[in-house]
Amino acid sequence: MVPPVQVSPLIKLGRYSALVLGMAYGAKRYSEFGDRECGIRGYLKPRAEEERRVAAEEKKRLDELKRIERELAEARDDSILK
Repeated sequence: MVPPVQVSPLIKLGRYSALVLGMAYGAKRYSEFGDRECGIRGYLKPRAEEERRVAAEEKKRLDELKRIERELAEARDDSILK
């Protein structure tokens, strides 16, 4: 097995500085996207609440129709005119 090669300190410095600069750039971009996402969430939140409200009303309406249908079916079965 061949012993490892001695890496130049200049190359090491270049590698670590690129690593640190990349981490700083990523943190900066991440915070920018986070600010944008907060704005989007603020915009979408009322829409989501409205969709939930509409879905709840639709579910209530369907439940009422099922209840009426069930009552009509019971009334037909209990009829004395069979």
